[in-house]
Amino acid sequence: MRLEPLNWNQGIGGLSMAIDAATEVSLTEKKRIYRKVALRLMPLLVICYFISFIDRTNIGIAQIGLERDLGFSEAVYALGVSCFFVGFIIFEIPSNALMSRIGARKTIVRIMMLWGLVTIATMFITGPVTFYIARFLLGVAEAGFFPGCLLFLSYWFPSSRRTGMTAIFFMAIPISGAVGSAMSGWIMSAFGGVAGLADWQWLFVIEGIPPLILAGIAWLVLCDRPSQAKWLSGAEKAVVEQDLADDSATKGTGHESHGGLRVALRDPRVWILGLGACAAYTFANAVSFWTPRIIHRSGIDDPLSLGLLSAIPPIGGIIVMLLVGRHSDRTRERRWHTAVPWLTGIATMFILAFTLDTPPLVVVLLTVMACAHYSGLTVFYSIPSIYLSPRTAATGIAFVTAAGSVMAAVAPAMLAAIQAITGDISVGLMASGLIILCGVFVVLIGIPAKSLREADTRQATELNAEGEPTVGQNGCGDEAVSGSVASGDGER
Repeated sequence: MRLEPLNWNQGIGGLSMAIDAATEVSLTEKKRIYRKVALRLMPLLVICYFISFIDRTNIGIAQIGLERDLGFSEAVYALGVSCFFVGFIIFEIPSNALMSRIGARKTIVRIMMLWGLVTIATMFITGPVTFYIARFLLGVAEAGFFPGCLLFLSYWFPSSRRTGMTAIFFMAIPISGAVGSAMSGWIMSAFGGVAGLADWQWLFVIEGIPPLILAGIAWLVLCDRPSQAKWLSGAEKAVVEQDLADDSATKGTGHESHGGLRVALRDPRVWILGLGACAAYTFANAVSFWTPRIIHRSGIDDPLSLGLLSAIPPIGGIIVMLLVGRHSDRTRERRWHTAVPWLTGIATMFILAFTLDTPPLVVVLLTVMACAHYSGLTVFYSIPSIYLSPRTAATGIAFVTAAGSVMAAVAPAMLAAIQAITGDISVGLMASGLIILCGVFVVLIGIPAKSLREADTRQATELNAEGEPTVGQNGCGDEAVSGSVASGDGER
């Protein structure tokens, strides 16, 4: 919109109209600038996160070859899954400490190069011990990638926009589950025996190359700060830097963050959410790592067929996740939007435990499980930013994530032990269901509905009926909706 010269003869009314026009131009220009930034950065970050999840979960498909060639049992496979999370948890803090020194861009590049090399090196495993070492090193390599990307986003987007970008970034998880399984199955089917390498060896070699290529692209494309971006004009840099400066000014300084750590560890709400995260990660393990094994257990032996069938549940999960998340935002309700999907998943696990020999029904039930997992997980991770106080939120959410990662490391070994004792994978499924059921009680009983409803009521006043930021009440345009975005799609 073009600004017309102000006619002072129009008095106060003319001045008000001119100010409104200027605000509209400012909002339009900011949208254009941040759209430009997002199109430059987000596709690469999403692809990197997508590849990281493929390399993390491809052993679900590779296990068929590992069992055939190296005699791996279910217990060996489960312990390998746990070893990844052990390395991930131990080196998360050191990786973050290094990131604060060298910057997010160098950290992202370093992590991608290391995880690509470790993935390729996994082709040389000869038995359980080398398999455990490879999985542990992959966890070490990937430690810090997700927080590194979040830090990188904080360099480019103010909080009112950053959470929306985080939601886009988070979509890589179910997409990787859908595409990755099919791709892994095709690689093993097409390359098995070529050049004397087993199908699972080709899987690790081929899927370890993209991170190395992406590391080089990231080094060339990414830069830590808007001030370093040659593809932004001086005026565009100034807009972004000013928004970031204004955003930082509203959050206080380091004193609060140090206090936040002490307060978070004494806040019972943090521990309640941590228990909920344990249930969430137990569910995630059941979907991400056990889906290929359950389909294989139903009688599907061909790697390509196994990969294609394993891709169906995440596709359904993406669709339902978006629908449930949108409904949760529209109704401003979080607890039951978490609990109902989890309860559905529990029921599905118990039904699945008694129908493991029927492939079509197994795929349908696994799809229902994936829908329940992704939709419940998405809404659950919207709760901490609403439930916790601003002073507690940053360290509290980190603690919640760490608690879930601990369960991600413990659960596979626990389920493998159950299966070794009983000789039946169905018992492990039902055990997972009971853990998730405890999480449902934690969410419904431990988190008062009133606290979430009151938080959402405050934030809802800054949204119009279409869910768009309102302009004019505080004179700050879209900066006025930082709280509402933090509790909407973005926090997922």
